Amino acid sequence: MNTISEEYRLQQQKLHSNPGYGIASVVYAPLVAKLVNQFAIRSISDYGAGKKRLLTALMKEGVDSIEYYPYDPAFPEYGPPKSADLVCCIDVLEHIEPEFLISVLDELRTLISNIGLLTVSCVPAKKTLEDGRNAHLIQKPLSWWRPLLESRFKVTGAIESKKNEKVTSAIFIVEKLSN
Repeated sequence: MNTISEEYRLQQQKLHSNPGYGIASVVYAPLVAKLVNQFAIRSISDYGAGKKRLLTALMKEGVDSIEYYPYDPAFPEYGPPKSADLVCCIDVLEHIEPEFLISVLDELRTLISNIGLLTVSCVPAKKTLEDGRNAHLIQKPLSWWRPLLESRFKVTGAIESKKNEKVTSAIFIVEKLSN
């Protein structure tokens, strides 16, 4: 299952050299820590882990006794994605090439054994790709994302995050669909 083009993977590697790129997981670390405690999570798969900032932020939140599995195509040294008690995909889906979005969602569906935290930015990014495109290739509201996710997961929670009364992101808690 192909989830990224080689050209785009290389562009993402270059973007990750920017120290300010890939910082959203730090913002969501308190929510992830809450989920870890609430659901007795022992392992986390960080899908789109970037520089593994989620792990560092979780340690600051007092979460230090979990197995952590990073995955990011921009960092091939992390290896393939792995299933875990909690799969986090934090501000990643909006960066996916539209033609690979279904493949990525299908891959996430195979990884989520218990619960997943999927967050999506709904607004343009401040950064651009080398070819001039906005770094957020998909800019859609929660109402667009929800049915797409509901076709693959049981969505147990969905909220919009706002800044200055403007919706900026969608946050989904999902579970594996029972067959």
